[in-house]
Amino acid sequence: SEMCIRDRFYDYTVIATYGALFIALHGIYSSAAGNPAAGLLCLICCGVIDTFDGRIARSKKDRTADGRRFGIQIDSLNDLVCFGVLPASIGAAFGMKSIVSHALLSLYVLAALIRLGYFNVTEEKRQEESTEDRTHYLGLPVTAVCIVMPAVYLISSYTNAGAVSLFNIMFPIMALAFISPLKIKKLRLPGIIAAGALIIAEAGMIASAL
Repeated sequence: SEMCIRDRFYDYTVIATYGALFIALHGIYSSAAGNPAAGLLCLICCGVIDTFDGRIARSKKDRTADGRRFGIQIDSLNDLVCFGVLPASIGAAFGMKSIVSHALLSLYVLAALIRLGYFNVTEEKRQEESTEDRTHYLGLPVTAVCIVMPAVYLISSYTNAGAVSLFNIMFPIMALAFISPLKIKKLRLPGIIAAGALIIAEAGMIASAL
């Protein structure tokens, strides 16, 4: 029945993902309105939420196979907005307006799309074969941009290096890292705490400049 279909797909495990989407959209709107620093803060918020949405999903023990597949798809679709389109919007708002810069931003979003599509296929297959948590990623997870991009912006703010020049270097490097065959170990609790502390510090420094 229709109710059964809703119960399989729509439950509390995706609420955090939906929340991150609205924050990412606000960041895109803010960047388009000429406030890329606010976009960076939204990017950081999306990264924080992404840290917990997987744990929220795993807290529901009776998820159906369709529910798990839906979760994988909706999470990656949302990640494309949060960590693909939003960073590109921020970069454009900071002044990446040349044809070369636009090409780099577009290639970055394309690499994120490829990375997330590949992750969907491999994660669905992995969950069919094992109930254990993932230990490694192949290629840099797109969520890394929520740490790297604010750091690059802060470096440009405290040095003579221009933000656009640094972003023109950052975006192609991250794009290549997304689709590279590098095997990257998934962060455990100590790494998550360290990353969280870094993100909070970055957010505080960016907010103080607003």
